Amino acid sequence: MNEDKRPAQQKRKQAVALRYQGGSMEAPIVTAKGKGLVAENIIKQAQDNRIPIQEDASLVEVLGKLDLNQQIPPELYQVVAEILAFVYRLDKAGRSR
Repeated sequence: MNEDKRPAQQKRKQAVALRYQGGSMEAPIVTAKGKGLVAENIIKQAQDNRIPIQEDASLVEVLGKLDLNQQIPPELYQVVAEILAFVYRLDKAGRSR
């Protein structure tokens, strides 16, 4: 068993990117995922493209086990819907400025 014994602030960063287009997709899909440098690049791309970032280590851990282009499982619909609602509110607030 490989356990990361480094303090929390020194653990390798993880990131998962989702894509969802309401109406044309049944559920969000995983479009990118990675740890360390790959995660940092995913986060930088999101920041550069003004895509909101939501930090949730537990969710990233679960989503990171999915394959690329795989839909999220129904068990995660509620938590991902809450995140999408958060992103929608941020986007709407940004547009009204």
